[in-house]
Amino acid sequence: MTWDGVVREKILPLFIVTMTHPDGDGWGQHVAAHVAFLQRLIVAGKIRVSGPAMGLGKRAGFIIMTVADAEEAGSLIEQDPFAIEGLIDDLTILEWTPMFGSLAGNGD
Repeated sequence: MTWDGVVREKILPLFIVTMTHPDGDGWGQHVAAHVAFLQRLIVAGKIRVSGPAMGLGKRAGFIIMTVADAEEAGSLIEQDPFAIEGLIDDLTILEWTPMFGSLAGNGD
């Protein structure tokens, strides 16, 4: 792949997962199980980074996943305690190919 005349090799696609949580009470009841779930996926090498998004007016989070495809990302999210309990309002899964920086794997 080239971009601006620079050849990039072995750029791994990542998946950016965004979700919002409309139910603050339910969130509080299940956040510990949600965090334990995320930690298991981190250990398994499926999550690179995860955390809350601020300034949106409601609870929200981002996850950057390293998985084979969007279907695998969706399948994993379905196993999240927040999903099981119906606590995910808006969910997006976007494939992302980082070109530069630490997530690009090329040191740029």
